[in-house]
Amino acid sequence: MVKKGIVFGEEVSAPIVSEGSVLIKVVNSCISTGTEMSGVISSGTPLIKRILKQPEKINKALNLVRSEGITKAYKQIHGEMETGKPTGYSISGIVIGTGKGVEDFHIGDRVAAAGGGLANHAEYVDVPVNLVVRMPGALDFKEASTVTLGAIALHGVRRAGLSLGEFCVVFGTGILGLLAVQMLKASGVRIIAVDIDETRLKIARRLGAEFTIHAGIEDPVKTVNNITNGYGTDAVLFTASTTSSTPLSQSFQMCRKKGRVILVGVSGMEINRADIYQKEIDFLISTSYGPGRYDDSYEKKGIDYPYHYVRWTENRNLSEYLRLVNNGAIDLSLLITKIFPVESITEAFEMLKTEKPKPLMVLMDYGIPDMSKTTDYREQERKIVINNSTVVKTGRVRVALVGAGSFATHMHLPNLGKLSTKFQLIAVVDNKGYKAKAVGKQYGAKYVTTNIDEVLADKDIDLVMICTRHNNHGELVLKSLQGGKHVFVEKPLATTEEEIKKIEDFYSNNDSQNKPVMMVGFNRRFSKYSVEIKKHTDQRINPLFIHYRMNAGYIPADHWVHENGGRIVGEACHIIDLMSFFVGQPVKSIHVDSLSPTTGKFLSSDNKSIILKYRDGSVASIEYFAVGSRELPKEYMEIHFDEKSIIMEDYKRLKGYGLKINEMTTKQSQKGHLEELEKLHSVLVGKDHTWPIPPKDLFSTSLISLLVSKF
Repeated sequence: MVKKGIVFGEEVSAPIVSEGSVLIKVVNSCISTGTEMSGVISSGTPLIKRILKQPEKINKALNLVRSEGITKAYKQIHGEMETGKPTGYSISGIVIGTGKGVEDFHIGDRVAAAGGGLANHAEYVDVPVNLVVRMPGALDFKEASTVTLGAIALHGVRRAGLSLGEFCVVFGTGILGLLAVQMLKASGVRIIAVDIDETRLKIARRLGAEFTIHAGIEDPVKTVNNITNGYGTDAVLFTASTTSSTPLSQSFQMCRKKGRVILVGVSGMEINRADIYQKEIDFLISTSYGPGRYDDSYEKKGIDYPYHYVRWTENRNLSEYLRLVNNGAIDLSLLITKIFPVESITEAFEMLKTEKPKPLMVLMDYGIPDMSKTTDYREQERKIVINNSTVVKTGRVRVALVGAGSFATHMHLPNLGKLSTKFQLIAVVDNKGYKAKAVGKQYGAKYVTTNIDEVLADKDIDLVMICTRHNNHGELVLKSLQGGKHVFVEKPLATTEEEIKKIEDFYSNNDSQNKPVMMVGFNRRFSKYSVEIKKHTDQRINPLFIHYRMNAGYIPADHWVHENGGRIVGEACHIIDLMSFFVGQPVKSIHVDSLSPTTGKFLSSDNKSIILKYRDGSVASIEYFAVGSRELPKEYMEIHFDEKSIIMEDYKRLKGYGLKINEMTTKQSQKGHLEELEKLHSVLVGKDHTWPIPPKDLFSTSLISLLVSKF
């Protein structure tokens, strides 16, 4: 874990293997002395300085202040930055579990894996299959743990597109540069290594560099031109890490006409046009370990690119690097400087901060697992008690949070804290053990775990609060209900009709009165604005005519919110529920029309006009769109009936025309998140004997949302 510039080991719950992934017992992990150390140092920078160094986040912070107020915004930002996070992205180990849909890996396989936030420095990691490769032959775990760094260097070499006999300058002989030197040598390329560290230049010569240049002693541009008979190099592989723009300028200058510079490392980016224009230099970026990087469809969903069209994906680069190491084309004996036991991880990172010269490659060792205990590793208890002093108190609803995402931590947990005489947080469940523990500590939970079965078996848990991503809501709701727990699930209830039917069936038998209470987070009906409006609409003579606008805001098409019914199922469901709350009658008919965008930026799926006709003759029109200005308030509603009108603006202002209404005004939107929990508590403790939201409304809203999403 990294926090405030310090790396430390911490006991957290081991992950549960997820769909499309493999659970790996780690044997070795490799520390990236460049990228990782930059992150460690950055984490020690004060909050304000960190924000100022990332201008793109300033606007985001200002928007948060406008919507939530400065105190809440500061707590949210401070909490995110102060939470320790895992580090590392390159490991080797043994498969001890495979998730649903995984066919190419089996328990006992020797593997290497990559991925920031996935292949961390940890005893157990859960990694999607496209970031995992088998280890060839008798390759050692230590060497295999360098797989990610190898793939980064290999992709850079591929981007250079060099052929036999051409010249390549490797500018920077850190670990990436020294790996690249060996790859270029294996390709028959003539190598010129440039650095200001004579020790590393000596290693470069031993590994295959034909020429070396100490840039602190001689002019690298003149020397390269001399070596290449005055033409200049065919390519420069820039593997240095510097904030200065001078080395990059020198890289352009030492190229031949129509040469190319490939940026693998980090550089200052003040580019002089004169360096590149006359010689028509190509400047290429090498993105991490290759095609597939930063594409969730590839990395997390396991959707591969066709071999014939994308020959070298990141997975194929990872595999090829291991092959080169295994057959001796790449020698790591001069590069692996030191190996630390996992218990000494703080010492390892502190050494990288202070030791001169800085080590090239440092590994962590976790030991070879006993494969006769595979089942024990996989099925070990995930529960970690973090607060022994916590006393489980009767008279309060005892809560287990499942899914410690941003909405749960920024909305529900603070509200549970405000209602501490009514609710008590007992457990936090999240597949990321570090996140579960950080959130559990912050909000005073008794224990944390990555396994929901442990809270379902806990007699001290009354209520399971589900705040995971939408796709597994239905499964978790049913599992929790079958475990005898009351359920609060953030919207949506489920994302398929089959899941909704199973939950309905759970309540359909004659014993339904004695079954747990279920509530979906349709919070807007509990807003004090909605409650005030309802007082008047319930007194109507004629049907309601309602118009609701939700200016939802643009979200890129590849974002996960567009999956599993998209934003209609995930957000517009709020408004569908609210309309039914005001009308109080079943929906008789539905009409839906969608925008037909001219360009591919916007989607028809989150730009819809929805008209609901109710049995009593009421009509509700909902405009849900992503094409509006963010400067326009998000939500607006008009209700008309009996020559009376009510206007509600973004849950901040209420005004009536033709009737006497409590014309409220609040600085912040009051959407009913706190009030919905208060209502749920009154039901669970027996003060109120009707569900917070009638079951027919829960199921009706969920099914209507799914239907609308398909238009």
